Parts: sequence; C-alpha cells; structure tokens
Amino acid sequence: MMKKILLMLAAALAVAAGGARAAGGGIAWDKFPVERVTDLAALQNGAKLFANYCLNCHGAEFMRFNRLRDIGLTEEQIAANLVFTGAKVGDTMKVALSAQDGKAWFGAQPPDLTVIARSRSAVGMGTGADYIYTFLRTYHRDDTKATGWNNAAFPNVGMPHVLWELQATQSQTQYNDTVADLVAYLQWMSEPVQTDRVRLGVWVLLFLGVFTVIAWRLNAAFWKDVK
Repeated sequence: MMKKILLMLAAALAVAAGGARAAGGGIAWDKFPVERVTDLAALQNGAKLFANYCLNCHGAEFMRFNRLRDIGLTEEQIAANLVFTGAKVGDTMKVALSAQDGKAWFGAQPPDLTVIARSRSAVGMGTGADYIYTFLRTYHRDDTKATGWNNAAFPNVGMPHVLWELQATQSQTQYNDTVADLVAYLQWMSEPVQTDRVRLGVWVLLFLGVFTVIAWRLNAAFWKDVK
C-alpha cells in the first residue's frame, strides 16, 4: 500500500513539474477560484464531470464512491449517475485501462488523480489546482500530433482534449465554469476533510483568543497584590 501511495505521489508531482517547466517557457498559470471547493453544487457537477470524462483513463484508487455522500449525494444518486463499470458504491474509483494499454495509447500510463490537485509546482508557479485549471483551458488544435491536439501549459502532452465537445458547445465563460467545477472536485477529492479542518481551525483560533484574554485577566488579578 505504501509503495502504491509513493508511486501515485511521484506521478502527480511529475505531471505538476512538467507543467511547471512548460509554464517557465512563457505561459502564466491562471488562478483557480478556490471558493468553489466549498460550493456543493460545484462539487457535485465536478464529480459528474470526473466520472464521465476522466474515470475512463484516470483512476482515483484512494477514493471510494460512497465518500461522495460528503458533498450531498445519496448512495442511490451515486449508483445511478456516477458508477458505470458495475462497481459497487463502496468500491474505490478504479479504472479498467491497463498500464500497458495506457502506455501504448498515450506514451505513458495516465496517473492516478486522487491527490493530483495537491501537488505543487517545483518552481513556485502556483498550486496543482492552478495548473490543472490552466491546463484544461489551453488545449488547441495541432494536426502534427497523434491526438490532433496540443496544450499551451504542457506542450506535447500525450493526453487528448477530452473536454473538446463541451468547449465547442459552451461559451468561454461557461467552459471556464465547467473546468472550475471539475478542478474543485479534484481539489476536494485530494483532501475530503479540508473544509472541516478549516472550519475547526477557525473555532480553535477563536477559543485560543478568548482563553488568552481570560488567562491575561487571571494573571493580572493574581499578581495585583504582590509587591
């Protein structure tokens, strides 16, 4: 299990580092709208996009389908709308594509996406979420490539433009929102408890602030008669 986690992290960092090198060549990463990570509607739409467009080639082997209850979906909704491979709702999000086929079709095995949004640029260009948000919005036609597509954020990438139909039928603003929802889901999936952690952190800081005031007043009261 530990070996699998390390390999997955290595793949995620390799993707981010590749994007960082590409960005270093002239393209700036756009800022992912982080507020969407707390928007349940955005997360639910992102989960649908992930299941329909990403899960064919990329797995998320450390995320179970039923964890999506945390973003407001019922097990019935998950089973009816997001599970297409005969898997059970309690199963992890594995992909049927073999490593051999992935390498043959794309030049490398598509990486697991469980923590891809948590990876960061090796040169300080931004977060993994910023990179993915930029990457999915900078595909362009290139007939010299086997897939017919190239990418400004990651030139010569082997991954085809899986969202091309959406980009072709949506306005630029709508497509930006679509990509933002997908990236929000990837960000949430990388750490499902992050919103709870942030909320708990706020309460802890408030408690510490109140406790500090009380301790300061008690200290003053204790030493007031000491000369």
